[in-house]
Amino acid sequence: MRSTVGEIAKFIEGEVLGDPATIITGIAGIKEAKEGDITFVANSRYANLIKETHASAIIASREVTSGPKPIIRTDNPSLAFIKVVSFVSPCDVRHPQGIHPSAIIGKRVSLGLSAAVGAYVVVEDDAVIGDRTILYPGSFIGYSTSIGCDCIIYPNVSIREKVNIGNRVIVHSGTVIGSDGFGFIQVGAVHQKIPQAGTVEVQDDVEIGANVTVDRARFGKTVIGKGTKIDNLVQIAHNVIIGENSLIIAQVGISGSTVIGNNVTLAGQAGLAGHLTVGDRAIVAAQAGVTKSIPPDMVVSGYPAKPHPEAKRVNACLQRLPELYQTVSGLKKRIAELEEKLTKRKG
Repeated sequence: MRSTVGEIAKFIEGEVLGDPATIITGIAGIKEAKEGDITFVANSRYANLIKETHASAIIASREVTSGPKPIIRTDNPSLAFIKVVSFVSPCDVRHPQGIHPSAIIGKRVSLGLSAAVGAYVVVEDDAVIGDRTILYPGSFIGYSTSIGCDCIIYPNVSIREKVNIGNRVIVHSGTVIGSDGFGFIQVGAVHQKIPQAGTVEVQDDVEIGANVTVDRARFGKTVIGKGTKIDNLVQIAHNVIIGENSLIIAQVGISGSTVIGNNVTLAGQAGLAGHLTVGDRAIVAAQAGVTKSIPPDMVVSGYPAKPHPEAKRVNACLQRLPELYQTVSGLKKRIAELEEKLTKRKG
């Protein structure tokens, strides 16, 4: 890479403060950057790093009005930097192409134009694979499952029978979609399995991380809404419905029949009980335990989850428990002394 600040600014539609002729030869994070690199600051909390970085130029928000080196001001520094990275280091991942001879393709399977099936993939009868979709080695596609166009299914993914996957969906390694929901009824001392006869629907533009489990519905379907992004190691139980453009972070667990709205954020290790509703745009903080439904636009935290300001007050009190214990112990001692004196005086 060898470009000027002015050329980069034109590419990302930014405004240059400083010398547009400054030469850029690399890209890096703001702490790791060295002379010749371009970096970015997206959060105003890190604006002080503009003075400390060794980078030769910085992409920043339009709130930044000056700096010790060239600044490219943009509306969205993070998005602008992504464009620069894509321009400088275009993706060179080599996806499988064609049909590997070791792949096992069932009867009446429909393979779209330019679809790729890697080594040791199993595609069972009546499955549909869309145009340009890529199945990496070791993946399993169950019978009557449908996968749309331009999807990437990475190695060792299992998508069981009668599951519907939309277009432009990415599923990372080790994920299982359509496993049985956890349903049992106790008969005497035995846990009798309840058949899980439903399915899973994953809508367009969803990305699912590694080692995620999405259970099929008992009846009907478990749904992952359009544009939702799911991090690694998430458990989504049967009949859960997740709306559009939500973010589900690592190690979240969602119990059965819970409904998650649109643009919801569930932070890492949050746990949700079953048969709840989480309203649109709600945020559940990390490690929160949700036992009741959450209205739209609310931020909750703690266990059991409460509105965040209330949870902060509760936590502040908890931090003072050792001091409070000492105070109460002192008061009990003084009361005992006073009672003893009072008893002696009455005697």
